Amino acid sequence: MTELRLAGLVKRFGDVAAVDHVDLTVAAGSLVALLGPSGCGKTTTLRMVAGLEEPSEGDVLFDDVSVLGVPPERRNIGMVFQRYVLFPHMSVAKNVSFGLRMRGVPAAEVERRVAEVLEVVQLEGLANRFPSQLSGGQQQRVAIARTVITDPKVMLMDEPLSNLDAKLREEMRAFITRLQRQLGITTLFVTHDQVEAIELADRIGVMFDGRLVQVGSPEEIFNRPINQRVADFMGATNLIPGRLSAVERDASTLRSAVGPLRLVPAAHHAVGSEAVATVRPEHVDLVAADEPAGPNGFRARVEEAVYYGGTLTYRVAAAGLSLQVRDRSTRRITVGEEVMVRIDPTHLWVFPA
Repeated sequence: MTELRLAGLVKRFGDVAAVDHVDLTVAAGSLVALLGPSGCGKTTTLRMVAGLEEPSEGDVLFDDVSVLGVPPERRNIGMVFQRYVLFPHMSVAKNVSFGLRMRGVPAAEVERRVAEVLEVVQLEGLANRFPSQLSGGQQQRVAIARTVITDPKVMLMDEPLSNLDAKLREEMRAFITRLQRQLGITTLFVTHDQVEAIELADRIGVMFDGRLVQVGSPEEIFNRPINQRVADFMGATNLIPGRLSAVERDASTLRSAVGPLRLVPAAHHAVGSEAVATVRPEHVDLVAADEPAGPNGFRARVEEAVYYGGTLTYRVAAAGLSLQVRDRSTRRITVGEEVMVRIDPTHLWVFPA
């Protein structure tokens, strides 16, 4: 297995830095997702790893050995694209074996390895079909099989699921997770889909405007964003502005419009500084208005309720703040009803205002 490291990677197009001093390590055998909106530089970063773009500055290293100047075909990488790019006139077996045949691998060895990899990607029995006879998910598995059969050092995946419908994307996410863990190929995965990154990745790097602004585990990125922009990009979240009134060894207190809010662990900001607390809608609890407030409890009024099948999303208002709350759909709270809102101190996270 190979470690991939990007060191101070820069790519300029004229005066514009499409990728701006990116440092990132993909541990051997792990999957790291580059997550960000369109135009943030994640695909350009991928292309520099592949050798399809030359960096303006910085380095790309496989096991601490620079691959700058090494042509793409000699880097021993595998690429899975957004479009399947299958040969329509070739069978599944011919498509999968293309890389091996180009390398002059003996026919018997090709046949054996094709059979093995088709079993791994759960396409055994489809070797003689053509791409037009396959579903979208099956075609993407063929593209992945064609990539992994050459035993690449690093696998690069550029939004490979964006052309699939919602159900197929869910199935393929589970498939890629199993396959990557089974094969242990070091993988850099580019996506703009937060759910995709959270489900697939061991670590996530969030990119904006060519810069890598936060790298961490899916849980860290989801629950402890480094700033408001990351919090907003990771989906629906609640932002509660205030001022830090106390910072203890293991907890902090934020004075806010809804009263004092306790945060665990402590925020690393100075007492008296303005800050914004964030909490996910699924980490906010609603109970009857006459229930005890408890820590981080305050009264609010339900202004909206939207049904999403297994869940309901409520919009509640308190002291000029509007908060989202996600709850199970087996109980219903009436719009206009007063409730007690409770927030577990361990689910509040704070960053500078």
